[in-house]
Amino acid sequence: MQGTTVRRVGLVLAVATALTGVAACTSRDSSEGPDRDDRAPRGHTLAALRSAERATEHAESARVESTTTMGSLMSMTADGTLGWNDGITGTLTITYTGGTVADTMRRLGTTSMEARYLPEAYYARMGQKFAEQTGGKHWIRYAYDDLQALTGGSGGHLGDQMRSTTPNQSVKLLLSSGDVRKVGEETVRGRSATHWSGTVTAAYITDAGLRKQLTEAGVTTETVDIWVDERNLLVKKIEKARMATGLMTQTAHYADYGAAVRAERPPRADTGDFEDLMRKQSGTP
Repeated sequence: MQGTTVRRVGLVLAVATALTGVAACTSRDSSEGPDRDDRAPRGHTLAALRSAERATEHAESARVESTTTMGSLMSMTADGTLGWNDGITGTLTITYTGGTVADTMRRLGTTSMEARYLPEAYYARMGQKFAEQTGGKHWIRYAYDDLQALTGGSGGHLGDQMRSTTPNQSVKLLLSSGDVRKVGEETVRGRSATHWSGTVTAAYITDAGLRKQLTEAGVTTETVDIWVDERNLLVKKIEKARMATGLMTQTAHYADYGAAVRAERPPRADTGDFEDLMRKQSGTP
């Protein structure tokens, strides 16, 4: 019974962490300059951020490196290339580095997985030990429409969030902030960049989609820092928020905008469907 429970939890965790890896989609660089309060005129600030939002959205793909920590629940890293021309596509390698999630996945025989994102579903490759307990299938397919089965429907929201997440999401959050400011000119991994910072309060966000995402995650306020290069492209972001599970911190670096993106569907014979596997784990015919 305990093994069945662990496998079932593993199926769900593969959903949450793969989606979180995209949303995060690593600490401050020692090369960054000191903070200073260089408040720009409101009109100039909005124009600069809107230029960054448009440029990042139109780039359509990038290399992503991120780290995410959610209290004692989990810490993880994600590395890969993502595209957002038609929904999210691409491949990430996700590694669990700490927390209860890493402990659970370790019992399943792996602390790392490959996640492939396609327009209608994403695929997670689990370890050999997990495959031996699920009919030999190494890949799990998660259709976005099936994610309603998770936690009373919030899985469907996760699917919607993942499909709409691009690196310019952080810029949109800053545009919703009432106290956004220009911190200064800094260096991120050898590139000159402008650092912008602000605090976002969910109740005052006019974008209904963004407000819903924060509210359903139990977030009332969130601090957002972004670094934008001379091409108006986002090269780094840090988001911090207090959640029910503890402090959440997401840091991501973006590079190689316009990079080629590959995300092939795994072999059908080596792929199990999430809904079918959950039904089998629960003993439902």
